This record gives sequence, C-alpha cells and structure tokens, in this order.
Amino acid sequence: MALSTFPVIQALRDTAQRLATQAPYQWGHMGSCNCGHLAQTVTHLTKAEIHSRAMQRYGDWERQLLDYCPTSGLPIDETIDEMLALGFSRSDLTHLEKLSDPAIRAAIPFERRNALRHNQRDDVVLYLQTWAQLLETQLLNALQLPADLVSARPPQVSAVLV
Repeated sequence: MALSTFPVIQALRDTAQRLATQAPYQWGHMGSCNCGHLAQTVTHLTKAEIHSRAMQRYGDWERQLLDYCPTSGLPIDETIDEMLALGFSRSDLTHLEKLSDPAIRAAIPFERRNALRHNQRDDVVLYLQTWAQLLETQLLNALQLPADLVSARPPQVSAVLV
C-alpha cells in the first residue's frame, strides 16, 4: 500500500473532494478516470494534458503501468514517475483504477463493498476516502512520542473544600 505520509493522504483527500464536488468524471478517459484524477492532483496537469500524454502509448492505466519505464522519456511515464515519487506504487495505481485493493475494500462497510463499482463517481470517492483513512491510521499508529512525554504524569489537582 502507498506510503503513510501526509502528502499521500492529502493527495487522496484532495482527489476525493474534487470528485465529490462534481469535477468532470469519465472512467474511459485517461485524464478524468480514477487514476487520471489522482494524477491531476499530484502533477497539477489538466485532464486533457494527462490524456494526451497517455495517448502516446497504447493502453489504459493498467497497461500503461505494466509498460512503465522510468527511462523511456515518454510523458506518461513522467506522470507516473511523479505519482511514484510521492509515495504510490504501481500496484496502488492499478488497484485504484478497478477499486480492487483488498485492504481498502475490507475497510468499506459490507453493504457498500459488495456493490462497489469501479466506474461510479461515488464509489471512487468512498474508496479514496477509505484509503486516506487507512493510511492516516497507520501513520498515527507509527508515531512515537518522546519518552519524557509518555512517562510524564499530569499534575495532581486537589480539591479545595470551602
């Protein structure tokens, strides 16, 4: 799963928010599908720019991720480079396009999980929000408080009776 970092979590939340507020969504368009929207957030490219980059090589996001080569010089690979550099993996992005990561799906309520469709805006928003929450929980669980804060006790307050 993606790195549990503030930038990754924020990218997921920003993408979910943009989709939830009716940004153009079209699953069959490389710049406005699930990965396309995350790519917009990470790279600050438009949907048209991302789509144009992707059309220089054959295939959907899954195929682009399989064929990805960091030294190809292809613009879509540069887009993927930025996403990977932020903390996503190729597997994360492949799962995002189909809403198929088992850990994320398991965290979605059962009644919604079974009806989750990869090409429905509301389902993509739910998936992104759930993913961000899982990463935030991992991040918070990994934080270590300094020993002096852990061992320090709050001052005792004694009641004064009048």
